[in-house]
Amino acid sequence: MARKKTPTIFENIEVIDAGARGKTVAKAPDGRVIFLTNTVPGDVVDIRTGKKRKAYYEGTAIKFHKYSDKRVEPVCEHFEHCGGCKWQNMGYNHQLAYKENEVKNNLIRIGHLDLPEITPILGCKNIYFYRNKMEFSFSNSRWLTLEEINSGEEIDNRNACGFHISGMWDKILDVQKCHLQEDPSNDIRNFIKDYGIENGLEFFNPREMSGLLRTIMLRISSTGEIMVVIQFFKEDKVKLEGLLNALSEKFPQITSLQYVINGKGNDTLYDQNIILFKGRDHIFEEMEGLKFKIGPKSFYQTNSEQAYELYKITRDFAGLTGNETVYDFYTGTGTIAQFVAKKAKKVIGVESVPEAIEDAKLNAQFNNIENVEFYAGDMKDVFNDNFIKTHGKPDVIITDPPRDGMHKNVVAKILEIAPKRIVYVSCNSATQARDLSLMKEQYTIIKTQAVDMFPQTHHVENVVLLELK
Repeated sequence: MARKKTPTIFENIEVIDAGARGKTVAKAPDGRVIFLTNTVPGDVVDIRTGKKRKAYYEGTAIKFHKYSDKRVEPVCEHFEHCGGCKWQNMGYNHQLAYKENEVKNNLIRIGHLDLPEITPILGCKNIYFYRNKMEFSFSNSRWLTLEEINSGEEIDNRNACGFHISGMWDKILDVQKCHLQEDPSNDIRNFIKDYGIENGLEFFNPREMSGLLRTIMLRISSTGEIMVVIQFFKEDKVKLEGLLNALSEKFPQITSLQYVINGKGNDTLYDQNIILFKGRDHIFEEMEGLKFKIGPKSFYQTNSEQAYELYKITRDFAGLTGNETVYDFYTGTGTIAQFVAKKAKKVIGVESVPEAIEDAKLNAQFNNIENVEFYAGDMKDVFNDNFIKTHGKPDVIITDPPRDGMHKNVVAKILEIAPKRIVYVSCNSATQARDLSLMKEQYTIIKTQAVDMFPQTHHVENVVLLELK
């Protein structure tokens, strides 16, 4: 039997930085980096290491000798266990500084890029209750805190509705109040949970693949419209209609009430039939006079207010005069394409998800925008010589790829046709830096602007303007 390794303890170590994936950084006496999850830069701590790698350690602070002046008191009662808002114990001005620094470091260290003077990061006006979409999961075996386990008391009710505990796919943290989505989000979620408990609706068990209540998706748009989609594991007409009727009676302001019967292994909705119970099958978002129809499967930036700021920066960087042909890559539901259309000659949007392109076409019709066209397909396949011949060489390319960045063939084709300007919007500055490094021989970086879309987390967007040399 293998002997269990004794963890290494490092004493009186100062936490010096905050890094990728929300982890903080310290240095071990041997010079290796230590990644931590429960500290703030400026803390002085004793650390117990977990995983030891060739170049770094992963550890946990077990004793605090000094608390950082960057610390603030978390507002959420679930902060210690949830893991969703990892930076809630750090002052917001410090969060912004570390996000801006991460973007700058990635562009320099990974991309080896020559940068202009960095424009300060754009922070959020609302640092809580900013998300327009939240998803919650049910469980009949909720996660127990260490205090509950050690109490020795028998816990009868293990039902929960909340978030998955990090690294535990079958354990759900029961959430009373989440500070990410405005009311009545918490009231609706708690009503559904309480109704389920009081009326004997079985909460889902992912190990046994049993139960009735599975997930809730809540959307609250900037126009105040509300969508609720409840996912049931199996058909039980009496129980599910009882819940849905009670919910619509309690919250008559719900614009769209829908449900799903999903008995498959995962709870993704994209391949599921969604059934309308009451109201419309969609809600509307609005931005600068444009309306966007949002269904249960639609993609839309989850911070509506800050998305508007991001899109204004993107449009400004594009420098449109009304005479340009614009390609909008990874267009999603065409929000950026339609947002810039009034300042362009024409905009061509491409997206791999067919449902998103259908939404984009409908929204363009709804908004009476006639100088946009949308195409569904994988970027590396669609963006070819025939596509360029059909639509004309673009003057400007706007690209907003997923976290993995652009496919190398897409980058190669962009370099081949060499548009005058490229605006690269990214939710992952590391892959953005990788892609930009492939373009630096032909393009100069004119501007770069980080935008905080998700306060209390480490996530950050970045917009870069490139011009042909």
